[in-house]
Amino acid sequence: MGNFTSNSSTALPPLKTVTSCNVDRFATGAWFVIGNIPTYPERHASNAVERYALTQGKKSNDIDIDFQYNNGDPITGKLKSLPQKGWLVKDEPGEWRVSPFWPLKLPYLILELDTDRYNYCVIGYPNRNYAWIMGRKPVMDGKLYDSLVDKLVKDHQYDVSKLRKVPQKWTAEERKKRGVSVDECPDEMLATD
Repeated sequence: MGNFTSNSSTALPPLKTVTSCNVDRFATGAWFVIGNIPTYPERHASNAVERYALTQGKKSNDIDIDFQYNNGDPITGKLKSLPQKGWLVKDEPGEWRVSPFWPLKLPYLILELDTDRYNYCVIGYPNRNYAWIMGRKPVMDGKLYDSLVDKLVKDHQYDVSKLRKVPQKWTAEERKKRGVSVDECPDEMLATD
């Protein structure tokens, strides 16, 4: 997820995060950004994928974050990369701090999570100006997507008028170039045109 600024909102109650998150499961594999209320760099993002790697105490941060996307067209758009660092917030399983660059440490709030299979999540930001709906595959069932959007509105008081579906159009070549596995993007999800 891209860089963003903090504009505090006092009219709405604080966002509620998930009460349980197995970080090892969350940080395993790719997360495809299916929809978002984007930060400035993400306005034209396509084929957006985020990966997390636990640092196992070998660094000052807890998690290395690799966020990549194509700018514009999913296949021909220029590949962009926004590496970030993450920190777990003690006693708050649904809250991290993320730094696109020092000294910023911005809130990363896990609002919704499939705690059974870890197949989807929704990430929010305290002022509700940004949100990310992510899944483990580049395609998400329409009913599931709609239900997550509905939760953003009803459970988290988000205005979703700026929510955009992030184009996810993959070819075998793009999959290989980006290091996405066949398990993460099966052949049946590849573009046919």
